Amino acid sequence: MLVCPQCQFENPNDHKFCQKCGVSLTEVICPGCDATVPSDTEQCPHCDTTTGTFWWAVQLPNSSALSSQTTEPPSQPAETQLTDTAATTASYLDPQQRYKLLSPLSPSSVSGLEARVLDCQPYQPTLLELLQEKLPELVKESESKERFAQPGDVMSSTEEPSLIKDRTVPAVARIYLALQPQLHPALPRLHDTWEQDGQVTLLLEDRSDLMLLSDAWRSDDVLPLQILHWLYQMTEVWQLLEPHHCCQSLLDINNLRIDEDQLLCLQRLHFDTPGHPLQLKDLGRLWQMLFQMSQRTQLGSLVRLCHDLESGGVTDIEMLQSQFEAIANELQPDVVHSPVPQPPPPFTFPDDDDRTIELTTSGVRATAYPAADMSVSTSSTRFELGSLEDDSTSEGDDIPTVVLPMKLINLEDAGRTDVGKQRDHNEDCFSIHVELKKVESPSGRTVQAKGLYILCDGMGGHAGGEVASAMAVESLKKYFEVNWQDQLPSEASIREAIQLTNKTIYDLNQQNDRSGSGRMGTTLVLLLLHDTHAAIAHVGDSRLYRFSRRRGLEQITVDHEVGQREIQRGVEPAIAYARPDAYQLTQALGPRDEHFVNPDVQFMELNEDLLLLLCSDGLTDNDLLETHWRTHIEPLVSSQANLEQGVSQLIDLANQYNGHDNITAVAIKAKVRPNLDQLKR
Repeated sequence: MLVCPQCQFENPNDHKFCQKCGVSLTEVICPGCDATVPSDTEQCPHCDTTTGTFWWAVQLPNSSALSSQTTEPPSQPAETQLTDTAATTASYLDPQQRYKLLSPLSPSSVSGLEARVLDCQPYQPTLLELLQEKLPELVKESESKERFAQPGDVMSSTEEPSLIKDRTVPAVARIYLALQPQLHPALPRLHDTWEQDGQVTLLLEDRSDLMLLSDAWRSDDVLPLQILHWLYQMTEVWQLLEPHHCCQSLLDINNLRIDEDQLLCLQRLHFDTPGHPLQLKDLGRLWQMLFQMSQRTQLGSLVRLCHDLESGGVTDIEMLQSQFEAIANELQPDVVHSPVPQPPPPFTFPDDDDRTIELTTSGVRATAYPAADMSVSTSSTRFELGSLEDDSTSEGDDIPTVVLPMKLINLEDAGRTDVGKQRDHNEDCFSIHVELKKVESPSGRTVQAKGLYILCDGMGGHAGGEVASAMAVESLKKYFEVNWQDQLPSEASIREAIQLTNKTIYDLNQQNDRSGSGRMGTTLVLLLLHDTHAAIAHVGDSRLYRFSRRRGLEQITVDHEVGQREIQRGVEPAIAYARPDAYQLTQALGPRDEHFVNPDVQFMELNEDLLLLLCSDGLTDNDLLETHWRTHIEPLVSSQANLEQGVSQLIDLANQYNGHDNITAVAIKAKVRPNLDQLKR
């Protein structure tokens, strides 16, 4: 089948256009000149803009894929065997002639053969992609056997899910699948894999265009604190690779890359030599080599640390991390290390008050998701130098942090609303109001921004829903035009704005003697962005999500509905959402007076490149974003992504899988970088 790049509809292989939306399944639009280009073309013939889909191919003899990795290229017989096999398909990697070799397979600096390939059938999903929902089960099966698979092991057809009963998954590929959730985005995504004639082929996310860590290390713009962060990232990755015997991946300089977020990335995995486990002192030698290659003046503390690692004075990760903390204090002596504060719990009605608002937007959600940790910091980037546990599992541990001030370098936004497939009118309303000022200096460009983003989902009889949502948007805009000056409004000011908005709608309900389901109201999700500072407020079940490459997709707001209220009281989620009124709202603007409206207000810092997404429940019902974030949200963080098009694709996705309600999405993409001017003061 062919999956439409526009609407994700599945089409027969012989179709040239999507049956659902009409988009071409054989051509792409060149981002440089808007010309139509065949999808299997490397570059646009009109402007030379890259248009193809590329992967990084790795071939390994299966007998040595996991056990014969050394610091030298494979022996000549293995190389010859691989090259001869490639020659049987001329300039293609596979017999099906899907993956075109852009250069001959050549030995890597460590092991195996590598080459960049062009995907000539980019809309044809691989079997691995078809198994995305089955991958957790697949990984669990592989981990339940041996922690480190033996050479040549494959999963037999009787062990695999039924969808791949005729397919074997090589052991080396299972290692990628097992590590992917833990090492995202450091580890490249595995696109496809197969075994043939005793050889394993892997198709990985192509990172050949990313900057080498060694080149970034040389840059005068890179601060010692950034280098410290890369070193710390290596220790994190080392801990995760060690049980799988893949630490060699960190010792090949050509394998270490830096992505656009200045995060450490691996081009591929290299496996350790059996019987010769690597030690931390090997990592210390690599660090010394990086300093020597860069000819940077080394801090005395880092010189001592590398020496202590190589001599055996530092023998475990915990000791190494304590050294990092001391060096961080040396680099920024004025930084105060303190526990990360936790946000206050959302407002709930008193235990003796079982009343709910008898108004609700339609839609069904299968699962209730807790809010993400929205820790408030006094500055920006936070390098955790303590526990490696995930934020969601740390029980409020005191995590020492290194604070790196950030600046905003780019801000984009886009919004769209749609009536959906079943409604005859749209009760959603949104507003985007942004003031941007670009400032150029010797250290680069900075963007100064004030952005007000509002999304409301109205409800109420006799066309009251669209009236309420429009009134709320207009009221909030007018308030912040007057009460937002040189810094982000305070929590008290934001609450006042929302209470005044509630009063405006409530008073109109009283004047018109509206009652019951005829009382109009609206939900609200509100984002105020001032440079790298942001405030979020919400009432009802409209949501805000945050996505970054490091943290993935996080739901920031908690729906104000009966089911969530019961969970916050200690009721099990399954029981809470078994109630017939589980999805009824406990808060909304307009139906009741100020005593029944208590918005949740949170503050956050923009400390990494991220995407913020305001959504009405027509977009979030049935866990739509949680299910499709990899295809519809993750790509939008890229600098090359078209945000307007991405929002339209989200609306189309909601119409395809939901469509029972109005659908609104507002996306904000922010890019930040370290504020070098502030650090030099």
